Amino acid sequence: MAASDRTVLQFSSSSSSSSQSLSAKVHPLVIFNICDCYVRRPDQADRVIGTLLGSVLPDGTVDIRNSYAVPHNESIEQVALDIEYHHNMLISHQKVNPKEIIVGWYSTGLGVTGGSALIHEFYSREVPNPIHLTVDTGFTNGAGTIKAYVSNNLSLGERQIAAQFQEIPLDLRMVEAERIGFDMLKATAVDKIPSDLEGMEASMQHLLVLIDDIYKYVDDVVEGRVAPDNKIGRFISEAVGSLPKLSPSVFDKLVNDSLQDHLLLLYLSSITRTQLSLAEKLNTAAQIL
Repeated sequence: MAASDRTVLQFSSSSSSSSQSLSAKVHPLVIFNICDCYVRRPDQADRVIGTLLGSVLPDGTVDIRNSYAVPHNESIEQVALDIEYHHNMLISHQKVNPKEIIVGWYSTGLGVTGGSALIHEFYSREVPNPIHLTVDTGFTNGAGTIKAYVSNNLSLGERQIAAQFQEIPLDLRMVEAERIGFDMLKATAVDKIPSDLEGMEASMQHLLVLIDDIYKYVDDVVEGRVAPDNKIGRFISEAVGSLPKLSPSVFDKLVNDSLQDHLLLLYLSSITRTQLSLAEKLNTAAQIL
C-alpha cells in the first residue's frame, strides 16, 4: 500500500454524536492474544497489527471474540501487509468457527497514526465499516488504554482530504477469573501470579470497595447532595433484587460450605499432581533398571 497525503483526524467519543449508535464489545481473550503477539513481535517492529474476528449482534453491536496477527512492514512512506498470510489465516479460522467473520483490525499503541488510514482502507475492502481497536501496550498513561474507532473519509468535492477516526463506546466484559488476569496484565511489574485464595481475597476487597461506593452514592442522593440518576437506580434495584432473601446465619453457612468445597478441590488436585509425579519417576526408574 502506497503512502497517502491525507490527514488523519482523531476524535474522542464525546466530540461527535454521529457514531454513537455504533458500539463494540471485546472478549478479554482478544486482549490477551494481542499482548502476547506484541511480546513475540520482531525486534525491528514498533507495533503489531492484526485482524479482528467476531459477529454483529442484532442490536448492531460489534462482538469481537477472536484475533490473529498479520505480518507487516511499516515506514514513514508506506505500509506493506502480508495479504496472502491474512487470507490463509482467515480460511483456517473459519474452518473451526465458520460463524466468525472479519469485523475490523487492531494495532498496538496509543491512538491512531498516519499509517492507520492506509491499513483501514484495506480492511474497508474486506468488510463494510470495520472497527479499529487500539491497545496501548506501552502504558503511556500508566495503564493499558483500550479504545475502538470507526473511520469516515472527509472529502472536498471529489478529492478525499482526510480520514476521520471517531471513537465509539467499547465494552470489555469478563468474569471474575478473567478480570484477575487482566488486572495482572495491566500492572507494569508483578512479583508473582496470585493463588486462587489470593485472587478470591482481591475479588472480595474489590467488591467491598464497590459496595462502599454505592452506599456513598445512595446517601448523597438521599441528602440531596447529588441529583438522582434513574438508570443507576434501576441497576441498584436489579442487583439487590437478584440477591436471595437469606438470614445471616444461613448465608454464612452457604459461604463456608462453598469455601470448604473449594479447599477440598485444591487438596484433591494437589494429591493428583503428586501421584502423577511419583508415577512418572517410578516409570523412569523402571526403564533404567
